[in-house]
Amino acid sequence: MIRQPQQGTATAQSHDSSPVASPRRRPTRSPSLSSSSITFTPATLSVENGKGVQDITRKVIRQLEGLGHLEVQDMDTTPSTPYGESEDGESVASASGHSTRRSSVSGAHSNGHATNGHTNGHAKAQAVEKVDYEIPRKLLHSSIGFLTLYLYISEGDARHVVLALWSALCVIYPTDVLRLRSRRFAKIYEKLLGFLMRAEERHRINGVIWYILGVNFALSCCPLDVATVSVLILSWADTAASTFGRMYGRRTPKLPARLLGLPLAPRKSLAGFIAASVTGAVCAMGFWAFISPMRFGGRDATWSWEGGVRGAGGGGPVGLLLIGVVAGLVSGIAEALDGTRTLISFFVDLGNLDDNLTLPIISGTCLLGFFKLWELGASSFASWLS
Repeated sequence: MIRQPQQGTATAQSHDSSPVASPRRRPTRSPSLSSSSITFTPATLSVENGKGVQDITRKVIRQLEGLGHLEVQDMDTTPSTPYGESEDGESVASASGHSTRRSSVSGAHSNGHATNGHTNGHAKAQAVEKVDYEIPRKLLHSSIGFLTLYLYISEGDARHVVLALWSALCVIYPTDVLRLRSRRFAKIYEKLLGFLMRAEERHRINGVIWYILGVNFALSCCPLDVATVSVLILSWADTAASTFGRMYGRRTPKLPARLLGLPLAPRKSLAGFIAASVTGAVCAMGFWAFISPMRFGGRDATWSWEGGVRGAGGGGPVGLLLIGVVAGLVSGIAEALDGTRTLISFFVDLGNLDDNLTLPIISGTCLLGFFKLWELGASSFASWLS
């Protein structure tokens, strides 16, 4: 008995004998993450190559996320400046709490790697700390200028000020040495006066010591009016440079490595240089135009409106403007100088000289030298005419 095939079904013979075979439908593929195939290359891991796992992870993530066209910087755990602070005064902290440098890839930093906002599967936001303007320190720094003006106008004796500063130094210096040698005393000291200190000063000599040494040098070696202007430059021009440098340093270019043959600190910005120069010029012009005549009628002033430099000429608005230009340039350059390569450090290695020491010394000696050259040139010109 032959069984007939049912209608609507196909036997094996009819399927094989069909002249045109129906095409087999291919299964649809899900869209891949990337058109290029992912190739895993085995890498040898060793104790010496601590970045092996990190490199493999980075390559896999770049393939998956399509980041092959972006440049990823290698991990650098060494901050370019102390305490992770950048040259423009802004600190960048990673999500793990450690300071890291900015990466060229837009995204977050975590453990030194940038993965377009994803690291180990978690999104990390880049935390940018606020700029520390050191307001308590700047208030103390600026107040010295007002005290100096009061002592000058009240016709006080500069020798008494120098003696008082040396006496204060005899107490401050041993205390600072004890702070550096005793951790227990350092905790007490920093709890009381730490708000006036910078982070790097916790492990080196306090800036107040350099401040006193610089002021005493100016008061002891320069005429009183020149010394007063140098202290004003230290008190106000340095404060203005630091403040405006932190505010606008990121928006202005950095200063060149050298200016007029003098080495400049790499972290200084054009904003801080302009602020120091303008403040120094205003301090000098305002002092010799309005303040110096208040002490003994201006009889012991190096420059006066009527007689110029000790009666050698150069008075009036032209002379005052020239003093402002010189004082402004001296203030800006002296504030921006690299303390490791200036003054006596060219001959003797004294480490990083603090600008509280170099600024009054450089500004005072430069202004005094300018007045000496002016007086010498005026007398030589007068003798030549006669």
